[in-house]
Order: sequence, then C-alpha cells, then structure tokens
Amino acid sequence: MIAIIGKKHGMTQVFDQNGSVMPVTVIEVEKNLVVAKKTAEQNGYEAVLLGHTVQKSQRLNKADLGQFPDGAAPRAYLKEMRDFSPTCEIGQELGLEVLEGVRYVDVAGVSKGKGFQGGMKRHGFGGGRKTHGSKFHRDLGSTGQAAWPSRTFKGQKMAGRMGGEQTTVQNLEVLRIEADRNLLVVRGAVPGPRGSRVIVRKAKKKA
Repeated sequence: MIAIIGKKHGMTQVFDQNGSVMPVTVIEVEKNLVVAKKTAEQNGYEAVLLGHTVQKSQRLNKADLGQFPDGAAPRAYLKEMRDFSPTCEIGQELGLEVLEGVRYVDVAGVSKGKGFQGGMKRHGFGGGRKTHGSKFHRDLGSTGQAAWPSRTFKGQKMAGRMGGEQTTVQNLEVLRIEADRNLLVVRGAVPGPRGSRVIVRKAKKKA
C-alpha cells in the first residue's frame, strides 16, 4: 500500500484547459517519520508506523518518547500502515515522493461533527407538504409497528448524532504535486475541517 499522512489545508478552485471550473482540495504533506517497522516473523504481519506533526518533547512522557528513533524529533500523531509498499528504514522521512506516478487517491479522515440533528438533515428525508393545514412537515413519520413486533427495529433511520465519523472519499484525481511547498492538489472534497489530518492512499479501485 502506498500512503502518506497529510493535513487538509483548505479548498479552492482551478480552471481546466476548456475554461471549466473545478473544485479542488489542497493537502499539506509534512515529512512523515518512519517510527517503527513490524514484520511477519515478529508481529505476524507487515506494517510501518508513520509519525506526523513535530511535537515538543516536554509534552510527551518517557514511554512515548522511547518509541521514537534516536535523534529524531517526536511526532504528535502516529498511524500504522499495513503492507506498506515503498522501501524505507526506521528514522527515514517520507514526503510527496511516495505518490510519484499516482494519478488517483483515496483520502480518509474524520468528517465534520454536526451535533444532534433531525432525520431530514441527517438522512436526507423529504419531509411532508409545506402547505397550510398539513400536520406533517419535518417529522420522521412512522418508526415502528403497534401489534407486531411492538418495537422499533435496530438501525431505523432516526434523529441522532451526525458527523464526526471516519470517512473515506475514493478515486480523487491528483491534479498537481508541488514538492517544494509540500502541497498536494486533488479534485473534489475530502472529509474533515481545515487543519485536520487525513490519510492519502493510492486508489484501490482505480488504476
């Protein structure tokens, strides 16, 4: 798997050769530190532990500091990548060069939290008529049965907490890589607010 940890910088728009406007997301990819490597012989699977965002050492305890290579600045965010494709060593820093030649990516992150929302906003229900005399405007409608089974089934779409979940947007086209500025520009939107961390992976479903 080809992947890297980045930070959502924000959204803007660019124009293609035909003059059509395209919404794009700018992802800032700070150098990722290879903190540790796991092997099939010792751990039962192959993986690489990457670190993102340089952290002050006084903000971490000795147990956390002990997992970083000697001489390397500690990182605030760690993510394990299984079956990591690029060859790397512990203490090495990886950047946008791992995405060289990749045209489509999958971006995973935590979506924006919306708080407690009703069924129409949370699930896209159409609601009732807005005309005078209607008693059904933004209500859920029926959620269960009376005689049988006299309960509401699990998974019924109702009001509740919306957003704040791990979300992946697939098959985003890579429009531009600015290695000197550590910026990756992809077409479309990615989950999360500005400044949130995202995982950029080579697309699984698109070559």
